[in-house]
Amino acid sequence: MVENRFLKRLSKKARKGLRGWPMATIAFYGPNLSQATKVAVGIVPSREILEFIEQHQVRSVAMTDGIIGCPHQEGIDYEGEWCPVCEFWHGRDRFTGQRVH
Repeated sequence: MVENRFLKRLSKKARKGLRGWPMATIAFYGPNLSQATKVAVGIVPSREILEFIEQHQVRSVAMTDGIIGCPHQEGIDYEGEWCPVCEFWHGRDRFTGQRVH
């Protein structure tokens, strides 16, 4: 329930669009389309995203609508085209989750 409130507040900020600077970017990653295990914030990494954004008086937020890929990084966590841990993402587009041919 707390997570839903958290996402709702972030989504509301993102829907407002560009309102000036500074601006934060937020991207979610996970092993499938329903479970986020990693989040990247464009200002600096932080677990307390809303508090961090408010502390820095951020005026604009850009955020993806959902999870955009696995939490592992090619060349750091694994070698090759696809992550061997997150089978869901093998052969899928990172933004839509649809199979790529």
